[in-house]
Amino acid sequence: MSATLTAPGPATDRPAHRDPNVVRWLAAYTSSMVGDSVYYLALSWAAVQAGTPSQAGVVMAVSAVPRALLMLGGGVIADRFGPRRVVIGSDAVRCAAALAVAALLFFTSPGLWPLALLALVFGTVDAVFMPAVGALPARVTSRDQLARVQGMRGLGIRFASVVGAPLGGLAVAVGGASAAFGLAGLLIAVSVPLLVSVRLRNLPPDDKAAARADTAWRDLVAGLRYIRRHRVLAPLMLAIALGDLGFVGPLNVGLTLLADERGWGASGMGWVLAGFGTGAGAASLLLTVRGRLPYAGQVAAYTILAGSVAIGALAFVPGVLAAVGVALLIGLLAGLSGAMCGALLQTQADPAYLGRVTAVSGLVSLGFAPLSMPLSAAAIGAWGTGPVFVVSAVVCGLGGLVALGVRDLRRAELPR
Repeated sequence: MSATLTAPGPATDRPAHRDPNVVRWLAAYTSSMVGDSVYYLALSWAAVQAGTPSQAGVVMAVSAVPRALLMLGGGVIADRFGPRRVVIGSDAVRCAAALAVAALLFFTSPGLWPLALLALVFGTVDAVFMPAVGALPARVTSRDQLARVQGMRGLGIRFASVVGAPLGGLAVAVGGASAAFGLAGLLIAVSVPLLVSVRLRNLPPDDKAAARADTAWRDLVAGLRYIRRHRVLAPLMLAIALGDLGFVGPLNVGLTLLADERGWGASGMGWVLAGFGTGAGAASLLLTVRGRLPYAGQVAAYTILAGSVAIGALAFVPGVLAAVGVALLIGLLAGLSGAMCGALLQTQADPAYLGRVTAVSGLVSLGFAPLSMPLSAAAIGAWGTGPVFVVSAVVCGLGGLVALGVRDLRRAELPR
C-alpha cells in the first residue's frame, strides 16, 4: 500500500469505542450497511413492479452468483492492494451504480434489465468488498481491541437492519424506487470521506513479504495453504461451516413455513424475528462493553452447542410467545458464537492474510450455507418442520463438537 494511503496509527491504550479513528471507521461501515439495506428493499420493490414474481426472484438472485464465484479472488485483491483502498473503490462503484439506476428510473421505465445489471454489479463488487471489510479492522486498531471492534461491527449490522428497511420504505412511498435507489447511493457515498480520514497501521515488512507471492494465483494458493496448516483457523472454518449450514435453513425459509403451519401469521413471524435480532444485538453489545471474554474457544463451542438445541426446540414450542423467547435465546447464543468466531478469525490470522481468511469464511457463510434453504424447504414439504429442525440442529451442533474436539481451538484465547 502506498504511503499516500497509509499512515501509521499511533499507539494508544484507548478502548476502541472511545477511539475517534475506530468510530470513524464504524460510522463509515454502518452508513454503507444502511445503504445496502435500502438498496435491497428498492431492488425487490422495483423488480416486483417491473416484472412477474418469478422474474423478480431471478433479479434478486443474480448478485449471489458472482459473489460466490469471485469471493476467493476478492480476498487476494484485498490483501494485495490493501483493504481500505478496496473498500473505498467498492463503495464508489456501488454508489455510482445505484445513482445511475435511480436517474434511469426517474426519467424512463426501462424494465428489468437495468435492475438485473445493477444486481450483477453489486454482487461482483461484494466479492471484493466483503473480504476487504473483514481485513480492515486489524489495520485500524490494536490487536487487543479487535474483539471489541467485532462487537461494534455487530451493533452496526443490527442498526442497519432495523433502520434501513423503514428508510427504504419511506423513500419508496415518497418518490418511488428511483428515490430509494438515490437514497441508497447517497448513504453509501457517506462512507467514502469517512474512510479516507481513517488512519491505518502499517504491516511489518516481514509480514507483507511472507504473505505475498509473485502472482495472484499463488497468493490464493498461499492463503488456502495458510488456513489449512493453521491449528486454529482450519478447525474454526469447519465449525463455522457446520454451524451456518444448520442455522441458515431453519432461521430463514424454515421459520416462514413454521409460522404458516402454526398459524402465527406474518405478525407472529415478525415478532419471532425481532426476538432473534434483539438477542443477537445483546451479544454484540456485551462484547463491545466487555471488550474481551475469557476462554473464547470454549465459549464459541458451548454457545454453538446450546444454540443448536434451541434451534431444534423452536419447532416444538406451543405458541408464538414461547417462540419469541426461544428466538431471543437463539439470537443471543448465535450472536455470541458468531462474535467469538469472528474475533478469533481476526486475532488468530496474520493481518497480511486477513483478506483471504475473511474470503474463505464469507464463501462458507454466503456461498455454501444458503444452499441449505431450498433443501430445508423441500425436506419440510416431505417430512414436516419438526424432523428438519432437529436434523438442522444436529448439523449445527457438529460445529460445536469440532470446536470442543480440537485442542488448539478449544484452548484459543483472545488477546488481553
